[in-house]
Amino acid sequence: MTTNTSEPCLTLTSPADILAAVPYLVGFHPADSLIVIGLADGQAKVAARWGLPFPPGTLEPLVPLVAREELAQIVVIGYGPGERVTPAVDEARAVAARAGVEVAEAMRAEDGRYWSYVCDSPRCCPPEGTPYDPMSSRVAAEATVRGMVALPDRQALERTLAPVTGSVRTAMRRATSEAVADLTAALAAAPDPDVFARRFVTDGLARLHAALDAGSRLSDADASRLGLDLTVIRVRDEAWTLMDDSHAALWEDLTRRLEPPYVPPVATLLAMAAWRAGDSITATIALERALTADPHYSMANLLMHALQNLLSPGMVSARLPTPAELDTAMGEAHIGWLVPLLGCLGESDPACA
Repeated sequence: MTTNTSEPCLTLTSPADILAAVPYLVGFHPADSLIVIGLADGQAKVAARWGLPFPPGTLEPLVPLVAREELAQIVVIGYGPGERVTPAVDEARAVAARAGVEVAEAMRAEDGRYWSYVCDSPRCCPPEGTPYDPMSSRVAAEATVRGMVALPDRQALERTLAPVTGSVRTAMRRATSEAVADLTAALAAAPDPDVFARRFVTDGLARLHAALDAGSRLSDADASRLGLDLTVIRVRDEAWTLMDDSHAALWEDLTRRLEPPYVPPVATLLAMAAWRAGDSITATIALERALTADPHYSMANLLMHALQNLLSPGMVSARLPTPAELDTAMGEAHIGWLVPLLGCLGESDPACA
């Protein structure tokens, strides 16, 4: 998964420096991983990570990435035992050759030592490997000073987006049940379902804008209500078109707090926010949360496909419609717009099924 590495800047002068920097580029200390860093004009433009092992052909998206980002060199690092790393590094070098990009360095790291695939001199690349300590290096100190963070492993990063538990979960479950009860009662009493749907979408859009403008954590009641609103595609797409870096905190909070049926829209919005910011590792984890709740959620599947193919977020954000264009394309709201929401009601509260 690609990660924008344009800021902040670390100076790397050796293989040990590269190994010390990698955890800060991807956000955690990798294991059983292949990392590819793309360089242009002597600076890292992208970093990509794949878990090992992976099937043949996995690295093919590197070819268009090299052309699109105008990369001059790549650095390849595999983490793990040789029998797992070497085939992946070989594939990366073969793909680089097809893409016409130089492999500046290719190495394997395991148990505090590294081995180069491009250097065979025993004076600088001994067969027993070269020791390194990423935690005590100058690069690690610089990264920390610059506010960069490297968690112990990917699981630690996953835990930052894990569902809340304890009293917070109990309170959200209660608030969601109340929001569902209010909605079902209002819908049952509505003389015209289409009129109800139009009012629901209008109110949902207003709640969305208020939440985006709030700049603070929503109450349980407001969070639950917005979770219901965002199951409606028109409301979710409004959030998509208004996407701003400042919204990421809201989507992260809701991804953790909402009940499972309401997670896919907010987790996908979080993924888009993270991807736009160059953090595709967090984007991938958010999409995994969305697809765990609903494996068929189309927007999450489309975005995961884009990430796996190393596409640029600009290719998506540059094509987003405006809210006015959404209104023109989708027309007037009707009760059919609420079908995804009605499907969620029975999942979150069986009494409403």
